[in-house]
Amino acid sequence: MLSHEQIWGAIDRLAERHDLTPSGLARRAGLDPTSFNKSKRLSIDGRLRWPSTESIAKVLDATGASMEEFLGLMRPMPLAGGIPEGAFPPQGGSIPLLGFAQAGAGGFFDDGGFPAGQGWDVVEFPAAPSQKAGVYALEVQGDSMMPLYRDGDVLIVEPGAQVRRNDRVVVKTREGEVMAKVLLRQSPRSIELLSLNPDHPNRSLELSDVEWIARIIWASQ
Repeated sequence: MLSHEQIWGAIDRLAERHDLTPSGLARRAGLDPTSFNKSKRLSIDGRLRWPSTESIAKVLDATGASMEEFLGLMRPMPLAGGIPEGAFPPQGGSIPLLGFAQAGAGGFFDDGGFPAGQGWDVVEFPAAPSQKAGVYALEVQGDSMMPLYRDGDVLIVEPGAQVRRNDRVVVKTREGEVMAKVLLRQSPRSIELLSLNPDHPNRSLELSDVEWIARIIWASQ
């Protein structure tokens, strides 16, 4: 059975084979340039989004690739050292650690809320990493999340996970603001967030202004 990750990975590798970005590949195929962006692969509530068969057919036609070639690209492509392309660094009990300032500055995350590029530290994860692939850690900075989270506390978050009312979440806006809040409610157009610190106001955000949401699954305190 083909997985969501395999199909999107094949699209990414097909784009690279033709020296294109995913946006460039979509444009060559006559599709909306954002069709293959990573932000389009998960909905805001964490549900998987799949490319349509029509989109795949247009991509194959535009690149001259056969279906057999496309299926071959679904196999993980090892890099030097045996790390599958697109994977995190080997975790072995540790996961990437970044500060909230890095999360907001850009360059350390893709638009799905996953660590990207290089430059992160690592922290030990108190559970089997294989059970929570893709999790990472954020270090709290400042007192805006007191009394629940203090400066220096480490939050382990799971991007792409389905979030529900009363979940503790980390939210990044398209303007680069990163905050830890409690999800009060979510509608098709907006979310309402409860502040952890009574000195800070609750927030209401349009979903169009939200870059990603990650569920907090563990905290060191």
